[in-house]
Amino acid sequence: MNSRGLPLAAAAKRVGRKGLFGIAAIVTPDTLLRWYRRLIARKYDGSRCRKPGRPKTAAEIEELVLTMARENPGWGYTRIRGALDNLRHEIGRSTIQRILGGVLHFYHWEAA
Repeated sequence: MNSRGLPLAAAAKRVGRKGLFGIAAIVTPDTLLRWYRRLIARKYDGSRCRKPGRPKTAAEIEELVLTMARENPGWGYTRIRGALDNLRHEIGRSTIQRILGGVLHFYHWEAA
């Protein structure tokens, strides 16, 4: 559908399918209504508003994970996740691992 068909499609919707049979000569009524359906689908698509990938973890949650790891060096990812669940923060175990920089970095909290 080209840009010239858009106003035609909008007008066709107002007239209706039965009314179009009497006046549509260039294109069929079904074509006009198909153009209208595409117009509406494009209007409510919303794909331009979305960004690719998952949203970033909030900075305050990342800081909370780092604080818990520093204050409790014996805790693992799963235990930190459980403590965050108790505080009503849903975060995955692998997200905690990513925040802490992996297994090797995690066990050096006492030395730091």
